[in-house]
Amino acid sequence: MSASAASAAPSAWRRASRSPGLVIGLATVIVVVLLALLAPWIAPYDPNEQDPVAALMAPSAEHWFGTDFFGRDVLSRVIWGARISLSVGFLATAAGVVVGTVIGVVAGYFGGWTDRLITAATDVMLSFPQLIMGLMLVAVLGPSLGNLILAIAVTAVPAFIRIARGSTLAMRQRDFVDACRALGYSDLRIMFGHILPNILDEVVVLASLWLATAIRTESTLAFIGLGVPPPTATWGSIVREGFDNLLDAPWLSIFPSLAILAVMIGLNLIGDGLRDATDPRGAP
Repeated sequence: MSASAASAAPSAWRRASRSPGLVIGLATVIVVVLLALLAPWIAPYDPNEQDPVAALMAPSAEHWFGTDFFGRDVLSRVIWGARISLSVGFLATAAGVVVGTVIGVVAGYFGGWTDRLITAATDVMLSFPQLIMGLMLVAVLGPSLGNLILAIAVTAVPAFIRIARGSTLAMRQRDFVDACRALGYSDLRIMFGHILPNILDEVVVLASLWLATAIRTESTLAFIGLGVPPPTATWGSIVREGFDNLLDAPWLSIFPSLAILAVMIGLNLIGDGLRDATDPRGAP
């Protein structure tokens, strides 16, 4: 890592710690993640346990979020659904970050035909709306957890290629890169030992924002029936199950929608806070 990246880290951390939006976003996401991790111990009921006698019960002391058409506890299903929705979002975004960043750094560093080929392929992928591409991939591969993660990861790759390539194009002109070449460092060492650490802040900011997109995409695909097959609970599938009873039992869709909204707001606050913290034009 270069000295500039190392010296910028404490200043960025001070700005981040003074950002109320970032703190609120982190607190929101951490609470939801903890609920998902502790689901076996804090969920009041089995999420798939059916009780026809208790079907479509309104929120009460016994069922805080009410019950669905099959008498399943909505609160338990929302808590357990967080596991799938967050897992898909985190894994798909992580895969997109790794693959896209590596390809983008390679394209930006070497330039020439390598850059032109990767840029052309990236432009083709970006010409498709992200949700439409995910829908097509899941429709072809089939609805399953693995295919869902793969489809969303593929839609994330072009965005990370573009930001990593642009940052690398600017970074490879810096004096420390010329010094590395003069010292006989290999291209691999320069790319991933010196350039990559200096562009990670931009990648992390995009990753936090893209994570919200990945979770929203998973919920949308689940809503239209292309998510994890039932009876596994996910936020999108719970909203879909409540859609047919929206007028008679609105709580079926309201509570999982609020969970999605809370995570979206939290992740966007984190992204905005990280962007402001890593912006050298921000407050010292």
